[in-house]
Amino acid sequence: MKITVEKVQLLELANKYGSPLYVYDTDKIESQYNRLTDAFSSVKSLKLNYAVKALSNINILKFFKNLGAGLDTVSIQEVQLSLTTGIDPKKIIYTPNGVSLTEIEEVAKLGVQINIDNLSILELFGQKHPEIPVCVRINPHIMAGGNSKISVGHIDSKFGISIHQVPHIKRVVENTGMNINGIHMHTGSDILDIDTFLRATEILFDVAKQFKNIDFIDFGSGFKVPYKEGDISTDIEQLGLQLSERFNEFCIEYGKEITLMFEPGKFLVSQAGSFLAKVNVVKQTTSTVFAHVDSGFNHLVRPMMYDSYHHITNISNPTGRDRYYSVVGYICETDTFASNRRIAEISEEDVLCFHNAGAYCFSMASNYNSRYLPAEVMFHDGKDYLIRKRQTLTDILNNQEIIDFSARKNQQKK
Repeated sequence: MKITVEKVQLLELANKYGSPLYVYDTDKIESQYNRLTDAFSSVKSLKLNYAVKALSNINILKFFKNLGAGLDTVSIQEVQLSLTTGIDPKKIIYTPNGVSLTEIEEVAKLGVQINIDNLSILELFGQKHPEIPVCVRINPHIMAGGNSKISVGHIDSKFGISIHQVPHIKRVVENTGMNINGIHMHTGSDILDIDTFLRATEILFDVAKQFKNIDFIDFGSGFKVPYKEGDISTDIEQLGLQLSERFNEFCIEYGKEITLMFEPGKFLVSQAGSFLAKVNVVKQTTSTVFAHVDSGFNHLVRPMMYDSYHHITNISNPTGRDRYYSVVGYICETDTFASNRRIAEISEEDVLCFHNAGAYCFSMASNYNSRYLPAEVMFHDGKDYLIRKRQTLTDILNNQEIIDFSARKNQQKK
Protein backbone atom coordinates (compact mmCIF):
# COMPACT_ATOMS: atom_id res chain seq x y z
CA MET A 1 0.00 0.00 0.00
CA LYS A 2 1.35 3.40 -0.98
CA ILE A 3 1.61 6.17 1.60
CA THR A 4 0.79 9.68 0.42
CA VAL A 5 1.81 12.89 2.13
CA GLU A 6 -0.99 14.53 4.15
CA LYS A 7 -1.58 18.09 5.34
CA VAL A 8 -0.36 17.35 8.86
CA GLN A 9 2.85 15.89 7.46
CA LEU A 10 3.31 18.91 5.19
CA LEU A 11 3.16 21.18 8.22
CA GLU A 12 5.70 18.98 9.98
CA LEU A 13 7.97 19.19 6.94
CA ALA A 14 7.71 22.99 6.92
CA ASN A 15 8.73 23.02 10.58
CA LYS A 16 11.56 20.56 9.94
CA TYR A 17 13.07 22.08 6.80
CA GLY A 18 11.88 25.69 7.01
CA SER A 19 10.06 27.74 4.41
CA PRO A 20 9.57 28.35 1.60
CA LEU A 21 9.71 24.68 0.69
CA TYR A 22 8.80 22.42 -2.22
CA VAL A 23 7.56 18.91 -1.43
CA TYR A 24 7.06 16.16 -4.05
CA ASP A 25 5.03 12.99 -3.48
CA THR A 26 6.38 10.07 -5.53
CA ASP A 27 3.21 8.04 -5.00
CA LYS A 28 1.23 10.62 -6.97
CA ILE A 29 3.86 10.69 -9.70
CA GLU A 30 3.74 6.91 -10.05
CA SER A 31 -0.07 6.79 -10.07
CA GLN A 32 -0.19 9.35 -12.90
CA TYR A 33 2.44 7.41 -14.83
CA ASN A 34 0.45 4.20 -14.42
CA ARG A 35 -2.78 5.95 -15.36
CA LEU A 36 -1.31 7.05 -18.68
CA THR A 37 0.25 3.68 -19.47
CA ASP A 38 -3.01 1.91 -18.58
CA ALA A 39 -4.97 4.23 -20.89
CA PHE A 40 -2.81 3.08 -23.83
CA SER A 41 -2.35 -0.54 -22.77
CA SER A 42 -3.76 -1.84 -26.07
CA VAL A 43 -0.87 -0.29 -27.99
CA LYS A 44 1.89 -2.84 -28.50
CA SER A 45 4.75 -0.35 -28.23
CA LEU A 46 4.29 2.67 -25.95
CA LYS A 47 7.04 4.94 -24.67
CA LEU A 48 6.62 7.80 -22.20
CA ASN A 49 9.40 10.36 -22.13
CA TYR A 50 9.15 12.58 -19.06
CA ALA A 51 9.59 16.27 -19.94
CA VAL A 52 12.64 17.24 -17.91
CA LYS A 53 11.88 20.97 -18.10
CA ALA A 54 8.82 20.53 -15.88
CA LEU A 55 10.88 19.56 -12.83
CA SER A 56 14.53 18.69 -13.27
CA ASN A 57 15.78 17.68 -9.82
CA ILE A 58 18.09 14.73 -10.39
CA ASN A 59 16.14 12.57 -7.93
CA ILE A 60 12.95 13.12 -9.93
CA LEU A 61 14.77 12.05 -13.10
CA LYS A 62 16.15 8.95 -11.38
CA PHE A 63 12.66 8.08 -10.15
CA PHE A 64 11.30 8.21 -13.70
CA LYS A 65 14.23 6.12 -14.92
CA ASN A 66 13.30 3.50 -12.34
CA LEU A 67 9.70 3.56 -13.55
CA GLY A 68 10.95 2.72 -17.02
CA ALA A 69 10.33 6.12 -18.59
CA GLY A 70 12.51 7.83 -21.13
CA LEU A 71 13.40 11.52 -20.84
CA ASP A 72 12.38 14.43 -23.08
CA THR A 73 14.98 17.21 -23.17
CA VAL A 74 15.18 20.64 -24.80
CA SER A 75 18.78 21.68 -24.17
CA ILE A 76 22.23 20.13 -24.10
CA GLN A 77 22.33 20.85 -20.38
CA GLU A 78 19.16 18.81 -19.82
CA VAL A 79 20.70 15.99 -21.85
CA GLN A 80 23.88 16.08 -19.76
CA LEU A 81 21.86 16.21 -16.54
CA SER A 82 19.75 13.26 -17.68
CA LEU A 83 22.82 11.18 -18.48
CA THR A 84 24.05 11.51 -14.88
CA THR A 85 21.15 9.21 -13.88
CA GLY A 86 22.79 6.38 -15.81
CA ILE A 87 19.93 6.21 -18.30
CA ASP A 88 20.59 4.70 -21.72
CA PRO A 89 21.20 7.64 -24.11
CA LYS A 90 18.85 5.98 -26.60
CA LYS A 91 16.01 6.58 -24.11
CA ILE A 92 16.53 10.34 -24.32
CA ILE A 93 14.96 12.51 -27.01
CA TYR A 94 16.33 16.00 -27.63
CA THR A 95 13.82 18.55 -28.97
CA PRO A 96 15.38 22.02 -28.97
CA ASN A 97 13.99 25.18 -30.52
CA GLY A 98 16.14 27.63 -32.44
CA VAL A 99 19.49 26.34 -31.20
CA SER A 100 22.71 26.29 -33.19
CA LEU A 101 23.87 23.45 -35.39
CA THR A 102 26.90 23.20 -33.11
CA GLU A 103 24.75 22.35 -30.08
CA ILE A 104 22.79 19.74 -32.01
CA GLU A 105 26.03 18.14 -33.20
CA GLU A 106 27.38 18.06 -29.64
CA VAL A 107 24.19 16.35 -28.45
CA ALA A 108 24.31 13.89 -31.35
CA LYS A 109 27.75 12.75 -30.15
CA LEU A 110 26.12 11.69 -26.88
CA GLY A 111 23.97 9.14 -28.70
CA VAL A 112 20.49 10.52 -27.98
CA GLN A 113 17.57 10.79 -30.38
CA ILE A 114 17.72 14.09 -32.29
CA ASN A 115 14.50 15.98 -33.09
CA ILE A 116 14.83 18.98 -35.45
CA ASP A 117 12.19 21.69 -35.84
CA ASN A 118 13.36 23.82 -38.77
CA LEU A 119 14.33 23.26 -42.40
CA SER A 120 17.59 25.18 -42.30
CA ILE A 121 19.20 23.09 -39.56
CA LEU A 122 17.63 19.91 -40.93
CA GLU A 123 19.38 20.43 -44.26
CA LEU A 124 22.71 21.36 -42.70
CA PHE A 125 22.62 18.42 -40.30
CA GLY A 126 21.59 16.04 -43.10
CA GLN A 127 24.46 17.20 -45.30
CA LYS A 128 27.05 16.67 -42.56
CA HIS A 129 25.59 13.66 -40.73
CA PRO A 130 23.30 11.68 -43.05
CA GLU A 131 24.05 8.51 -41.11
CA ILE A 132 22.40 9.81 -37.88
CA PRO A 133 18.62 9.14 -37.71
CA VAL A 134 16.56 12.27 -37.10
CA CYS A 135 13.01 12.95 -35.98
CA VAL A 136 11.27 16.04 -37.37
CA ARG A 137 8.93 18.27 -35.42
CA ILE A 138 5.82 19.24 -37.37
CA ASN A 139 3.66 22.28 -36.72
CA PRO A 140 0.11 20.99 -37.34
CA HIS A 141 -1.40 24.51 -37.36
CA ILE A 142 -3.80 23.55 -34.56
CA MET A 143 -4.65 26.01 -31.80
CA ALA A 144 -4.67 24.04 -28.56
CA GLY A 145 -3.64 24.74 -24.99
CA GLY A 146 -4.88 26.73 -22.04
CA ASN A 147 -3.83 30.16 -23.36
CA SER A 148 -1.76 31.75 -26.12
CA LYS A 149 1.48 31.59 -24.11
CA ILE A 150 1.33 27.80 -23.86
CA SER A 151 -0.18 27.07 -27.28
CA VAL A 152 2.69 26.07 -29.53
CA GLY A 153 1.14 24.31 -32.53
CA HIS A 154 -0.75 27.16 -34.20
CA ILE A 155 0.12 28.79 -37.52
CA ASP A 156 2.06 31.70 -36.00
CA SER A 157 4.05 29.54 -33.59
CA LYS A 158 7.86 29.58 -33.69
CA PHE A 159 7.87 25.82 -33.08
CA GLY A 160 8.06 23.08 -35.69
CA ILE A 161 8.10 22.81 -39.47
CA SER A 162 4.82 23.76 -41.10
CA ILE A 163 2.71 20.93 -42.50
CA HIS A 164 2.76 22.88 -45.76
CA GLN A 165 6.53 22.47 -45.87
CA VAL A 166 6.52 18.68 -45.78
CA PRO A 167 7.49 18.59 -49.51
CA HIS A 168 10.58 20.60 -48.53
CA ILE A 169 11.44 18.04 -45.85
CA LYS A 170 11.15 15.26 -48.42
CA ARG A 171 13.40 17.18 -50.80
CA VAL A 172 16.04 17.58 -48.05
CA VAL A 173 15.86 13.84 -47.36
CA GLU A 174 16.22 13.07 -51.06
CA ASN A 175 19.17 15.42 -51.49
CA THR A 176 21.08 14.38 -48.36
CA GLY A 177 20.17 10.71 -48.04
CA MET A 178 19.38 11.23 -44.36
CA ASN A 179 17.06 8.92 -42.42
CA ILE A 180 13.89 10.32 -40.86
CA ASN A 181 13.01 7.83 -38.12
CA GLY A 182 10.31 9.75 -36.26
CA ILE A 183 7.56 12.34 -36.62
CA HIS A 184 6.74 14.68 -33.73
CA MET A 185 4.32 17.40 -32.70
CA HIS A 186 3.41 19.32 -29.55
CA THR A 187 0.28 21.45 -29.71
CA GLY A 188 0.40 23.06 -26.28
CA SER A 189 -0.35 22.67 -22.60
CA ASP A 190 -3.64 22.29 -20.73
CA ILE A 191 -5.50 20.51 -23.51
CA LEU A 192 -9.20 20.12 -22.73
CA ASP A 193 -10.77 19.18 -26.04
CA ILE A 194 -9.52 15.74 -27.02
CA ASP A 195 -11.30 16.10 -30.38
CA THR A 196 -8.97 18.98 -31.25
CA PHE A 197 -6.00 16.89 -30.18
CA LEU A 198 -7.24 13.94 -32.25
CA ARG A 199 -7.55 16.20 -35.31
CA ALA A 200 -3.90 17.08 -34.86
CA THR A 201 -2.97 13.40 -34.64
CA GLU A 202 -4.65 12.77 -37.99
CA ILE A 203 -2.44 15.45 -39.52
CA LEU A 204 0.58 13.70 -38.05
CA PHE A 205 -0.55 10.33 -39.41
CA ASP A 206 -0.83 11.88 -42.87
CA VAL A 207 2.71 13.21 -42.60
CA ALA A 208 4.07 9.91 -41.26
CA LYS A 209 2.70 8.03 -44.29
CA GLN A 210 5.06 10.02 -46.48
CA PHE A 211 8.18 8.64 -44.78
CA LYS A 212 8.88 4.94 -45.20
CA ASN A 213 11.30 4.17 -42.37
CA ILE A 214 9.88 5.76 -39.24
CA ASP A 215 10.17 3.92 -35.93
CA PHE A 216 7.91 6.15 -33.84
CA ILE A 217 5.36 8.93 -33.79
CA ASP A 218 5.64 11.37 -30.86
CA PHE A 219 2.35 13.13 -30.12
CA GLY A 220 3.79 15.48 -27.52
CA SER A 221 1.60 15.99 -24.48
CA GLY A 222 -0.01 18.97 -22.74
CA PHE A 223 -2.69 16.99 -20.92
CA LYS A 224 -4.54 19.12 -18.38
CA VAL A 225 -4.85 18.17 -14.73
CA PRO A 226 -7.44 19.62 -12.30
CA TYR A 227 -6.29 22.64 -10.31
CA LYS A 228 -9.21 22.77 -7.90
CA GLU A 229 -12.21 20.72 -6.86
CA GLY A 230 -14.60 20.22 -9.76
CA ASP A 231 -12.07 21.50 -12.30
CA ILE A 232 -12.18 19.98 -15.77
CA SER A 233 -9.20 18.06 -17.13
CA THR A 234 -8.12 16.01 -20.12
CA ASP A 235 -10.07 12.74 -20.31
CA ILE A 236 -7.02 10.50 -20.61
CA GLU A 237 -9.01 7.29 -20.57
CA GLN A 238 -11.25 8.37 -23.46
CA LEU A 239 -8.26 9.68 -25.39
CA GLY A 240 -6.54 6.36 -24.80
CA LEU A 241 -9.46 4.41 -26.20
CA GLN A 242 -9.81 6.52 -29.33
CA LEU A 243 -6.17 7.18 -30.15
CA SER A 244 -5.06 3.61 -29.39
CA GLU A 245 -7.58 2.21 -31.83
CA ARG A 246 -6.57 4.69 -34.51
CA PHE A 247 -2.85 4.15 -33.89
CA ASN A 248 -3.18 0.37 -34.17
CA GLU A 249 -5.05 0.84 -37.45
CA PHE A 250 -2.25 3.08 -38.71
CA CYS A 251 0.40 0.48 -37.88
CA ILE A 252 -1.49 -2.04 -40.02
CA GLU A 253 -1.76 0.49 -42.85
CA TYR A 254 1.90 1.42 -42.52
CA GLY A 255 3.00 -2.19 -42.66
CA LYS A 256 4.92 -2.49 -39.40
CA GLU A 257 4.61 -1.92 -35.66
CA ILE A 258 5.91 1.49 -34.63
CA THR A 259 6.14 3.12 -31.21
CA LEU A 260 3.58 5.57 -29.88
CA MET A 261 5.36 8.22 -27.82
CA PHE A 262 4.30 10.98 -25.47
CA GLU A 263 6.35 13.56 -23.57
CA PRO A 264 4.24 14.36 -20.48
CA GLY A 265 5.56 16.74 -17.86
CA LYS A 266 2.80 18.59 -16.06
CA PHE A 267 0.46 15.58 -16.19
CA LEU A 268 3.00 13.49 -14.28
CA VAL A 269 4.35 15.89 -11.64
CA SER A 270 1.99 18.85 -11.22
CA GLN A 271 -0.34 17.32 -8.64
CA ALA A 272 2.57 15.66 -6.85
CA GLY A 273 4.03 19.01 -5.80
CA SER A 274 3.18 21.24 -2.84
CA PHE A 275 4.76 24.62 -2.21
CA LEU A 276 4.81 25.73 1.42
CA ALA A 277 5.21 29.36 2.44
CA LYS A 278 4.91 31.05 5.83
CA VAL A 279 2.79 34.16 6.39
CA ASN A 280 4.92 37.13 7.41
CA VAL A 281 2.22 39.78 7.72
CA VAL A 282 -1.57 40.00 7.59
CA LYS A 283 -2.35 43.51 6.39
CA GLN A 284 -5.81 45.05 6.38
CA THR A 285 -6.40 47.96 4.00
CA THR A 286 -9.60 49.85 3.31
CA SER A 287 -10.85 47.19 0.91
CA THR A 288 -8.52 44.18 1.03
CA VAL A 289 -6.92 41.82 3.50
CA PHE A 290 -3.44 40.87 2.32
CA ALA A 291 -1.59 37.76 3.45
CA HIS A 292 2.08 38.44 2.78
CA VAL A 293 4.14 35.24 2.55
CA ASP A 294 7.88 34.62 2.68
CA SER A 295 8.08 34.06 -1.06
CA GLY A 296 7.19 35.70 -4.35
CA PHE A 297 7.32 35.24 -8.10
CA ASN A 298 11.01 34.48 -7.65
CA HIS A 299 9.89 31.07 -6.40
CA LEU A 300 6.51 30.57 -8.09
CA VAL A 301 6.02 32.68 -11.21
CA ARG A 302 3.19 30.79 -12.92
CA PRO A 303 0.29 32.86 -11.47
CA MET A 304 1.96 36.06 -12.63
CA MET A 305 3.29 34.75 -15.96
CA TYR A 306 0.40 32.56 -17.10
CA ASP A 307 -2.49 33.73 -14.88
CA SER A 308 -2.49 30.15 -13.61
CA TYR A 309 -4.59 29.07 -10.66
CA HIS A 310 -3.06 27.35 -7.66
CA HIS A 311 -5.41 26.25 -4.92
CA ILE A 312 -4.22 27.61 -1.56
CA THR A 313 -5.01 26.09 1.83
CA ASN A 314 -4.02 27.16 5.32
CA ILE A 315 -2.53 23.96 6.71
CA SER A 316 -1.91 25.64 10.07
CA ASN A 317 -5.64 26.28 10.54
CA PRO A 318 -7.47 23.92 8.17
CA THR A 319 -10.78 24.03 10.07
CA GLY A 320 -10.83 27.78 10.66
CA ARG A 321 -13.61 30.10 9.53
CA ASP A 322 -13.25 31.06 5.88
CA ARG A 323 -12.34 34.63 5.07
CA TYR A 324 -11.25 36.39 1.88
CA TYR A 325 -7.59 37.21 1.29
CA SER A 326 -5.27 38.39 -1.41
CA VAL A 327 -2.14 36.28 -1.05
CA VAL A 328 0.94 38.24 -2.09
CA GLY A 329 4.72 37.93 -1.89
CA TYR A 330 7.67 39.93 -0.63
CA ILE A 331 9.10 40.99 -3.99
CA CYS A 332 9.56 44.68 -4.81
CA GLU A 333 7.07 44.40 -7.67
CA THR A 334 3.50 43.16 -7.75
CA ASP A 335 3.55 39.42 -7.09
CA THR A 336 -0.02 38.40 -6.41
CA PHE A 337 -0.63 34.66 -6.08
CA ALA A 338 -4.36 35.01 -5.51
CA SER A 339 -6.88 37.85 -5.30
CA ASN A 340 -9.88 37.84 -3.00
CA ARG A 341 -9.46 34.10 -2.40
CA ARG A 342 -11.57 32.25 0.17
CA ILE A 343 -9.17 30.62 2.66
CA ALA A 344 -9.44 29.43 6.26
CA GLU A 345 -8.63 32.35 8.59
CA ILE A 346 -4.97 33.29 8.35
CA SER A 347 -2.73 34.52 11.12
CA GLU A 348 0.90 35.57 11.01
CA GLU A 349 3.29 32.57 11.12
CA ASP A 350 0.67 30.27 9.54
CA VAL A 351 1.89 28.02 6.73
CA LEU A 352 0.04 28.14 3.43
CA CYS A 353 0.12 25.31 0.92
CA PHE A 354 0.06 26.06 -2.81
CA HIS A 355 -1.19 22.95 -4.58
CA ASN A 356 -0.25 21.68 -8.07
CA ALA A 357 3.24 23.01 -7.56
CA GLY A 358 5.19 20.14 -9.11
CA ALA A 359 5.47 21.38 -12.69
CA TYR A 360 7.13 24.57 -13.93
CA CYS A 361 7.43 25.97 -10.43
CA PHE A 362 10.87 25.32 -8.95
CA SER A 363 12.25 24.85 -12.48
CA MET A 364 11.32 28.46 -13.29
CA ALA A 365 12.50 29.94 -9.97
CA SER A 366 15.16 32.64 -9.81
CA ASN A 367 17.32 34.69 -7.45
CA TYR A 368 15.41 37.90 -8.16
CA ASN A 369 15.88 40.40 -5.32
CA SER A 370 18.86 38.19 -4.35
CA ARG A 371 16.49 35.87 -2.52
CA TYR A 372 17.62 32.30 -2.00
CA LEU A 373 16.06 29.42 -3.92
CA PRO A 374 13.89 27.17 -1.70
CA ALA A 375 14.80 23.72 -0.47
CA GLU A 376 13.19 20.65 -2.07
CA VAL A 377 11.97 17.53 -0.29
CA MET A 378 10.85 14.20 -1.74
CA PHE A 379 8.25 12.15 0.14
CA HIS A 380 8.76 8.51 -0.80
CA ASP A 381 7.34 5.36 0.82
CA GLY A 382 6.36 7.24 3.95
CA LYS A 383 9.72 8.93 4.45
CA ASP A 384 10.92 12.44 3.66
CA TYR A 385 14.25 13.11 1.93
CA LEU A 386 15.95 16.45 1.45
CA ILE A 387 16.80 16.48 -2.27
CA ARG A 388 18.01 20.08 -2.57
CA LYS A 389 19.46 22.22 0.19
CA ARG A 390 18.28 25.77 0.62
CA GLN A 391 20.59 28.25 -1.07
CA THR A 392 23.03 30.43 0.85
CA LEU A 393 24.86 33.66 0.08
CA THR A 394 27.87 31.57 -0.90
CA ASP A 395 25.80 29.93 -3.62
CA ILE A 396 24.73 33.30 -5.00
CA LEU A 397 28.32 34.57 -5.04
CA ASN A 398 29.60 31.39 -6.64
CA ASN A 399 31.09 32.02 -10.13
CA GLN A 400 31.12 35.80 -9.61
CA GLU A 401 34.60 37.21 -10.08
CA ILE A 402 35.42 39.99 -7.59
CA ILE A 403 37.42 42.98 -8.81
CA ASP A 404 39.82 44.58 -6.32
CA PHE A 405 38.96 48.25 -6.82
CA SER A 406 41.24 49.35 -3.98
CA ALA A 407 44.30 47.97 -5.79
CA ARG A 408 43.52 50.09 -8.85
CA LYS A 409 43.00 53.17 -6.66
CA ASN A 410 46.34 52.66 -4.89
CA GLN A 411 48.09 52.22 -8.25
CA GLN A 412 46.65 55.52 -9.48
CA LYS A 413 48.00 57.29 -6.37
CA LYS A 414 51.51 56.09 -7.18
